[in-house]
Amino acid sequence: MDIIEILKVILLGIVEGITEWLPISSTGHMILVDEFIKLNVTPEFKEFFLVVIQLGAILAVVVLFWGKLWPFYNRPLSKSTKAALNKQPAVSRGVMTFVERFCDKDKWVLWFKILVACIPTIVIALPFNDIIEEKFNNYLVVAIALIFYGVLFIVIENYNKRRKPVCTNLDNLSFKTAFLIGIFQVLSVIPGTSRSGSTIIGGILVGTSRTVAAEFTFFLAIPVMFGASLLKLVKFGLSFTGAEVLILVIGLVVAFVVSILAIKFLMGYIKKHDFKVFGWYRIVLGILVIGYFIGKNVMG
Repeated sequence: MDIIEILKVILLGIVEGITEWLPISSTGHMILVDEFIKLNVTPEFKEFFLVVIQLGAILAVVVLFWGKLWPFYNRPLSKSTKAALNKQPAVSRGVMTFVERFCDKDKWVLWFKILVACIPTIVIALPFNDIIEEKFNNYLVVAIALIFYGVLFIVIENYNKRRKPVCTNLDNLSFKTAFLIGIFQVLSVIPGTSRSGSTIIGGILVGTSRTVAAEFTFFLAIPVMFGASLLKLVKFGLSFTGAEVLILVIGLVVAFVVSILAIKFLMGYIKKHDFKVFGWYRIVLGILVIGYFIGKNVMG
């Protein structure tokens, strides 16, 4: 593989790492970037690469938020706890001892909320994923989604100025709220919508703070993207050439590093600013996309 192909993969990794977490649509940007940067690979592998590269972005979330996500620890039991457990039947005592000693119950509850939020995507979006990819992966759909949700971000932020969030930390996030955010995630199956944008908008509308909406969006991405990558892996198989393995490794590493920077930027940004700037960015980009492809079709 020559240096030009490596540079292409690096650029795609940078685009993925930035756009996966900012509410501007990673899928939409990857489709648009593909218009100008063509990897010298088969169409099947390119489809696989564009999904699996997201695992690098997911690993950044795991690393940055490990303390909030890892649900196990090792702590000694107090005498009162041991006494209470000894009164239980053997099986119950074994289970409860494991839970009390090794399980962080608050983090397990958070993971259950994440899984509840995944239900709408599994039930509604997953069965139609291939059809949507076939019918809607085009510049017009991407451009319309960019503009529509850009306007929506601005309108919602103006509306949100008059409200105070009722959920300001993840511990207070209810299962109902998590499920409602999951419903908004279903909207992101349309290219150009943005998974993070959909869930952040949903979180704000159902009463969470921007910080809670953003963090829960990051966490919700873990099972969703691992699931999507697994499906692509099953579909594509495990037969890779040496060049394809190198492409995957470079893309994953670049997406991981850039994602860490993007997540840190976003979490710092939203402490002092709203999401309107991303709304305006989406609108401008959507107009430019339509203009470019109209001009291309006229000239072609």
